[in-house]
Amino acid sequence: MDHDRYDDAYIASLLGKVRTIALVGASPNPARPSFGVMRFLLSKGFHVIPVNPGQAGKEILGQKTYGTLAEVPEPVDMVDVFRASEFLKTVVAETVALSPRPKVIWGQLSVRDDEAAREAEAAGIAVVMNRCPAIEMPRLGL
Repeated sequence: MDHDRYDDAYIASLLGKVRTIALVGASPNPARPSFGVMRFLLSKGFHVIPVNPGQAGKEILGQKTYGTLAEVPEPVDMVDVFRASEFLKTVVAETVALSPRPKVIWGQLSVRDDEAAREAEAAGIAVVMNRCPAIEMPRLGL
């Protein structure tokens, strides 16, 4: 897939299939973008599970935080990545190892690794990179 541009219908279709989101790189700091996006997603009715090894066992916005994706005790539909691009390949490998596999890996603004995207897509996982659901949802009227 070409990750330079996404059709609005593709983005809307993916977001329409998602209810539970693992937010990798979640922060308890209200000044951090991951905190604001998590708050937005929770306000829209999504079940958001924060993942951050430094915050494991604590709560972010009232949600228990896990250290790794493998520790999340329930299936997730989407992995939303707030990590630098060089970590996306590792997050993809962790995501592919989950059972059942999430439907979507979403790399936040500036998070892009085309090789990691190819690996996820080869495993049947849809990919969006360098986008933010908290921007896309209002833009698309979702």
